[in-house]
Amino acid sequence: MERHITVVGILHIAYNVVGVLIGLFLFTFLTGIGIFTGDDVALTVLTLVATFLAGLFLIGSIPGIIGGIFLLQRKEWARILVIIVSFFDLLHVPLGTLLGAYSLWVLLNSEVVAAFQGKAPVVPAVPVPSAPIAPAPPPRAPAPPPNA
Repeated sequence: MERHITVVGILHIAYNVVGVLIGLFLFTFLTGIGIFTGDDVALTVLTLVATFLAGLFLIGSIPGIIGGIFLLQRKEWARILVIIVSFFDLLHVPLGTLLGAYSLWVLLNSEVVAAFQGKAPVVPAVPVPSAPIAPAPPPRAPAPPPNA
């Protein structure tokens, strides 16, 4: 499960960095349209809309980036933060849904919970035979052919 934890951390960092980049692109694009029109009202409205959208993307992405970074360092609080972020990611169809479901599957696993809390992982018991198993008997020699 160690590899899964690392993958979840990296995926959250990457997914949320893309969110920040989309926010910056929207801000630049919408403000650029406002400048291009040459209209002061359009510039004001588009700048306000761009600032609002960029802020939403930034506010939505920062916790995922922070959680991903500290999840790679195996911090318990980061596991909880990424679980919370993953519930919100489930609403972002289709990639966020996949990331959220995978993250929840990994981070809610009992082995991962025990590892983050510093406990030994719970290993399922394997049945042990009560008596030693006897070795197989040696093969028999072939019977002699009947005399005619």
